[in-house]
Parts: sequence; C-alpha cells; structure tokens
Amino acid sequence: MIRLSYCALALSLVLAGCGGSAPFSPGVPSTTRGAPLTSSRWIPTAGESIQIQYDGKLDLSVDAAIYDLDMFDTKASVVRKVHDMGRKAVCYISVGTWEKWRPDAGKFPKSVLGNKDGHWPGERWLDIRQTAILEPIMTARYQLCKKKGFDGIDPDNIAGYQSKTGFPLTASEQLTYNKWVATEAHDLGLTVDQKNDNNQIKDLVNYFDFGVDEQCYVQGWCKQLSAYTNNNRLVVDIEYTNQMTRTRFLNEVCPSDANYKLTPMLKKLELTAWIVTCPAS
Repeated sequence: MIRLSYCALALSLVLAGCGGSAPFSPGVPSTTRGAPLTSSRWIPTAGESIQIQYDGKLDLSVDAAIYDLDMFDTKASVVRKVHDMGRKAVCYISVGTWEKWRPDAGKFPKSVLGNKDGHWPGERWLDIRQTAILEPIMTARYQLCKKKGFDGIDPDNIAGYQSKTGFPLTASEQLTYNKWVATEAHDLGLTVDQKNDNNQIKDLVNYFDFGVDEQCYVQGWCKQLSAYTNNNRLVVDIEYTNQMTRTRFLNEVCPSDANYKLTPMLKKLELTAWIVTCPAS
C-alpha cells in the first residue's frame, strides 16, 4: 500500500539528465472500449528508469525518465517542468480507498466507506461494487490529472478483495472494476499501470499498459510480472526498507529482478525522494 502525502509537494528546481520513451505496440489485442494497446499512446518500455515520490520536498535531480507524483498535491506548473526536462509524468490516485484529507472526500457517501486501511490513518476501503457512485468521482479525478498535463495514471488499491475491507468483495467484482479503471484512463488518452493484484495479471495485462508492484521479491511473485516485460512493457518493483536492507536489495533483488526484466527500487514507506536503484549492468 503506497503512502500518501498530507501536504503539498514543494519544488526543487535542480536540473538533471533527461529521459524519454517511444510508443510501444506489444502486439496483443485489447478488449477495452478505449484506445487499444496497439495505439500510438505512450507506453513505457521495460527497463526504463522511474522515480516515485509522494511526500517531502520534490527533488527533480533524481535521474529518471518517468516521475510518479501525487495527483492532488502536484501543481500543473510542476508537471510542465517535468516535461521541460524531457520526462514523462504519472499521477498517483487511490481508486480503492477513501482518504479523508482529499479535497473531494465529502463526495463519498458513508454507504461506500468500509473498514479502515490499517496501514494509514484516515484511509478506509471503498465498496467498489457501487460503481454508480464511485465512477463519476474517479472520472473527475482522472480529468483533473489530464488537465494538469500528466501523461498517465497510477491507480492504487485495486486488490481490495484480498483485504478485510468490510465488504464481501469477490475477485470477479474486482476484475470488473479494474477493467473500468484502465478503460477510463484510455478514453482520456492516458496510459495506466496495474498496481499489484498479481492473481489477476493474466486477465488484466491486455487492459493496463505497464505494471507497478510492491514487494514482489519479498512476497515471491515477481515471475508473474513477466506477462508485461515479455512484451517489452515496464514493470516497477518497489521494495521497502521496513523489510529490506540496502545490502540485501543490491545483492539479491537486483540480480533476481534482472532475470524478469523488472525495474527495482528501494524506497522508504513514506515515499520521499530517497531512493536506491540497481547499478547499470
């Protein structure tokens, strides 16, 4: 579960090297109503560098081709600066939990609010079955992401059926919601990543453009992500310092993830600018 910022990100105007990527057509059909994966929409390729930061003073000196930033906390002017440096910008949005500090928190009726997410104060699971309520709210968030100039969406908490949400969610209901999450992004011309939900990768790989996982090495399911990397699509493996030392990350995770063409990073749970990446091979 990714940590969110409780304050707006500030900008550090430190210039760094630029990065980018070309569109990629993985050659698999899409059954979404939106743009198919074979379109010219930007899709990050396997091995591309990425920085994920949601908390603390934003540091643009990290050498990464893609920046994943909190959608609400990041101003359009910051996105423009990311683009001016030749980089892509992806916006973080939680689509499966309610967060009391968000400006649109009041739009969620009590009927869709479930158990507390034990990881973070002020966060509760959503009843994703109530799509008539949730979809307009999430669409408005997507539209704000696009208005700010982001290139893609990083939708979090799309595996609620595996947690104690307070609702009897099924894998099938989660799959239906997740497909909508991806399709809605495509309809706005935005790329979108699959965040976790490893048990349904085979059903989602034709809907999402790339992958972002948390702790697949520690939990032992990195191989499943080959469904993306075998088609030359980026997969980010975030390992956290609460369960991983820097030495173990470099000595174990880096060579293991290389076998699956993953892009690993070691981060703190708060997801500040601090990052450890693997040495270039």
